[in-house]
Amino acid sequence: MEKIRLSKLMSEQGICSRREADRYIELGWVFVDGEQISELGTKIYPTQKIKLNKAAQAQQTQLVTILLNKPVGYVSGQPEPGYQPAVVLIKPENQFIPKQSVKRFQPVHLRNLAPAGRLDIDSQGLLIFTQDGRIAKQLIGENSTIEKEYLVRVEGALPPAKLALLNHGLSLDGQALKSAQVSWQNQDQLRFILQEGKKRQIRRMCELVNLRVTGLKRVRIGKVKLGNLPEGQWRYLEDGEVF
Repeated sequence: MEKIRLSKLMSEQGICSRREADRYIELGWVFVDGEQISELGTKIYPTQKIKLNKAAQAQQTQLVTILLNKPVGYVSGQPEPGYQPAVVLIKPENQFIPKQSVKRFQPVHLRNLAPAGRLDIDSQGLLIFTQDGRIAKQLIGENSTIEKEYLVRVEGALPPAKLALLNHGLSLDGQALKSAQVSWQNQDQLRFILQEGKKRQIRRMCELVNLRVTGLKRVRIGKVKLGNLPEGQWRYLEDGEVF
């Protein structure tokens, strides 16, 4: 059996992200089979038991995940000329506070906060930001199977055969797409449920069947729904909510 870098194994096991793993190792917060590990680059066998100390566990409980209802005109990640990143909307005056919520904005919650996935500049709806590498891996890791649901307003004719193609049979960038769930929501709006997220995937899928997208809104990621979160506002993922 071959040894694997400890930080990589911690990421693969969903303990934390590789960056967090390296920091925990440097701080001496990681134990393998009861032995403290503090040297970066340490390799172990996959069968060995990894455990974080209480300081690391406490720090993980303080990591926040934020749900934003992104408006059209903001980019998900890195800023582009003339456009702002959606993270600028995460400020106290834009916080939506559900009943019984106890979490309030703190500047530390912006530290290492990164989008877990993307939403095109001309799309709106649910966008997730997180400090937690475990959640990022769950949502956008290579093996993620988390569903993402969209309401898509379209123009053009869609005969049954082409609707069937949207569900299964299309390819992008030379690769077959995973099966999707696509159905009519109303006379000019489709509901898409996907388990992958190629760049501008829905718009490009629609182009392949001669549909023009005039509006796109993400309304659900996994078990977490956009719900009544107003456009341009954000809230914390509450305790007990899981994707």
